[in-house]
Order: sequence, then structure tokens, then C-alpha cells
Amino acid sequence: MIKRYTRPQMAEIWSDKRRYSHWLEIELLTCEARAKLNMIPADAAERIRANASFNIDKIAETEERTRHDMIAFVTVVEESLGDDASYFHEGLTSSDILDTCFALQMREAGMLIRQNLTELIQITRQLAMAHKDTVCIGRTHGIHAEPPTFGLKCAVWFQDFKRALERLNMAIQEASVGKLSGAVGNFAHLPPAVEEHVMQKLGLDPEPVATQIVQRDRHAFFLCVLALTASIAEKIAVEIRHCQRTEVLELEESFAKGQRGSSAMPHKKNPILCENITGLARLVKGYVTQALENIALWHERDISHSSVERVIFPDATTALDFLLYRLRGVLSNLVVNKNKMLENMDILNGLVFSQKALLALTGKGVARNDAYELIQRNAMKTWKEHSSFYQNLLNDSDITAILSESELADIFNVSSYLANIDAIYQRIGLVNSWENTC
Repeated sequence: MIKRYTRPQMAEIWSDKRRYSHWLEIELLTCEARAKLNMIPADAAERIRANASFNIDKIAETEERTRHDMIAFVTVVEESLGDDASYFHEGLTSSDILDTCFALQMREAGMLIRQNLTELIQITRQLAMAHKDTVCIGRTHGIHAEPPTFGLKCAVWFQDFKRALERLNMAIQEASVGKLSGAVGNFAHLPPAVEEHVMQKLGLDPEPVATQIVQRDRHAFFLCVLALTASIAEKIAVEIRHCQRTEVLELEESFAKGQRGSSAMPHKKNPILCENITGLARLVKGYVTQALENIALWHERDISHSSVERVIFPDATTALDFLLYRLRGVLSNLVVNKNKMLENMDILNGLVFSQKALLALTGKGVARNDAYELIQRNAMKTWKEHSSFYQNLLNDSDITAILSESELADIFNVSSYLANIDAIYQRIGLVNSWENTC
């Protein structure tokens, strides 16, 4: 069982300490690159790395006066450098450091989210295999349709998360881009070789052509992928919520000893975790518009995007990390009521086999429209009288003139709905994947 959420890593990624640590490393690597290019003395770059330090509280105090976070940071670090301070931050603009740091943070956040997706792929694989033959009723428009298996539902979720992982990998790559090309992106004060050295050391790609900033469609794509991932989780949560309704009760969130569902009604067991997932997904999706609006900035850059990004990216990644972690717990401990699934399938007294009956008639040469009318009139009678669909067909002389009693009985055999489950599983690699892990 997954314990209470205890993943401080995401909060640390967006913390002041982590951000300033990244800023410092980018600055130090820049000095290192400049030393290699004989732009500053090699021993100065070595001393800067050995001596550079910062104090978070002191940065905050300095920012109160300067009203500029990067100037405050540089000022505090320079106090630890002595005569070498003149080499620090030389040729750089604030956005060089900010955007390169932002790329590192998005990559780190994406890697944490990737861990959750990898776990969810494994969990849904196990559910799909365990319930490959667990027959349930399918629903379209909320109405009983035909019976698939619960395993097939889980196989859909398995594929959902595989696609989500593929998209996340693309988004991480798209966002892992920094720049050190200066105030308007033209490398006026530092050559491209400095940027190339620093990005190589950080494991980032350089923005091929930049303004003062890395272009924000990269960041918007990243957030869109987060929103898509949250939507997949929400879809699953909504399905479980529906299936835990009293009238359905095919699935249930686990209910721990000592847990209580209502302050007023002792009988209540509510799908609170899935409801929480649904709500958090709405939050993540709500940030997409802001990320898209950050793409269009004035000329080479304004700062209208900055305040937005300081909210939406920490919030979206933290919310998604949490909701995926919560979904892992829900699915790992999911209660599957197989008997209730079979019971619900019989609620309509056999009507779910109507298409098989229709095809049995057309297979005997009856025109489709005529066959549809024959089956529909018996289906409507079953709806109205709450009678047996099989018995109504058996009592219809127009039907029995075409289909024998044994042929009618075979229509109501559920096994035909399972005939191609293995083929579907093989198509998506589930069977082989499962066998390889055994």
C-alpha cells in the first residue's frame, strides 16, 4: 500500500535554494568557459568556483533595496569573490541565467512526473492482466451497451499512460533548452562557444536562435503535456467514481480500518480520492491558457510572462505529481467487485445481446432493416414489461421461423465477446510485456 504523500523533491525543485544553486552553477560554468577561451585568467575561474557562495536571507534583504532578484543575487555572490568579482556575470543578462535555470527545473520536475507514469504503466498492466477475462457491462451514453471485460478497460488506461510517457519525454526534451546569447540574443558580449560549453555541461541544448529569452512555445508545450496527463488521470478517476455509485458498485476505493466517510452518515464510503484527483486535474488544465498567452511578448522580451510562470509551473508540476501519486494508490488498492459486474450485466434481462440477435437474423439472409425491426420490437417489449429478452424472442413466431431454439440460446452466450481480447492485448504488447516480467 502506498503511504501518505511524502515527496518533498518537487517542492525542493522550485525552492529558492535550488534556484540560486542553479544560478550559481551556470555562472561558474560561464567563467570556466571564458577561461578556456582565454577571456579571463584560468586561476581566476578556479578561485571563483572555490570561493563563490550565497546567503538566501542576504539575497532577500538586498532584493528589498534593489528591486531586482538577479542583481541581488550577483551582489551577494560578488561579496565572496574579492578581486575576482569583476569577472562574475560579465557579458550575461538576467534572462540568460533565469531561462537556463528554468530549463533545469522543468527537466527535474518532468523526471519526477515520469517516475509516477512509469509506476502507473506497471499498475495498469497488472490490472489488465489480472482482469483480462473479468466480464463487465460496457456503457455508451451512460446506458448499457455490450459486455467487454474490466481488463480491457485497464488495457486502455495502460495505453493512455504509455502515450502520456512518450509525450512527457518529448516535452522534457523540448523544454531542456537554455541560452547565454545576451540581451537581444545576438551574442554581442560572449561568443557562442561559451553557451555551447555551458549547455553541454548542464545537459541542455542551446536555443538555436533566441531573443532575450528562450521562446515560450517550448514551455507552453510542456504545460500542455502536463494538462493532457492530468486529463487522463481525471478520466480514470471519473470512471471509478461512477462505478462506485450505490446503483453500480462495481469498483471501490479501498476503505481503511478506522476511516469514516461522513460526519453525519456512518454508512458512507465515498470516492474521495478520485474526487480529489478530478479537482486537481481541473487546476492543472486551467494553467494552459496562461502558458499559451506567454508566447506572445513585446519585441525581444517583456516581463509579462515572468510573474505567471512563477505561479503556474511550480503549481502545475506539484499538483500533477501529487494527483498521479494519489492515483497510484487508488489503482494499487482498487476493490473490484466481480459478482456485481455480472449482476449489473443482467439488469436489462438480456437486452445487451440485441446486436448478436440482429446479426443472427441478417446471417440467415434477412434484410438488415427488417431484422432491426424484429429485434427492436422485442427489445422495446422487454424494456416496457421488464421481461426476458430471450423469452420474448423465443415467443415471437417471426423469429423462431428463422432461428432455432439452440441458435437463440447461443446468442446469449457471453464468450463470443471475449474471442478477440488476446488479439487486442498482443496488439498493444501487453501479453509479451507481462510474460517477460514473470
